[in-house]
Amino acid sequence: MTISMHDASAPILVNILTNMRNWLDRDDVKAAEAALLGARLFEDMRPLTAQYQMASDSAKNGMGRLAGVEIPAMPDTETSLAELRARCDKTIAFVQSISPTQMEGSETREVVLKFPSGNGYSFTGLDYLTRFMLPNFFFHATTAYAILRAQGIPLGKPDFLAHMGPPNLIAEPA
Repeated sequence: MTISMHDASAPILVNILTNMRNWLDRDDVKAAEAALLGARLFEDMRPLTAQYQMASDSAKNGMGRLAGVEIPAMPDTETSLAELRARCDKTIAFVQSISPTQMEGSETREVVLKFPSGNGYSFTGLDYLTRFMLPNFFFHATTAYAILRAQGIPLGKPDFLAHMGPPNLIAEPA
């Protein structure tokens, strides 16, 4: 059995972005909005807002590159929870707009990343997905989660994996 590039990317991105969006809907997060938006794990790391922006960028840019379609511009201007929620929603909608057909053959498509320094990477689509795009996306999603935890928001692993719902195997009574 094989897994398509679409199946190995789109549902994962949508699930985690939806979970991230839902973290912003919590009453304790809303109550601490002013303190949370600029919160960082360490001084030299980007704040919560940037972690959301970079997770969004990883998802939309990655899917756009792999599908060979125009990537929507989303300037990093969010300064509120409402704006971060809207960015999550826009990113989810874009990822969901990419069809499996658009991703066909993307495993061998060349993906080139160039940094402002002029350095960069050249990947096949499969290597881009597995070696850069998904790890980078999860880095920023996990960092956003860790910032919220470090600021006293009682998120747990079930919040990170909320897309799974309750267990589907229930132990039989002894």
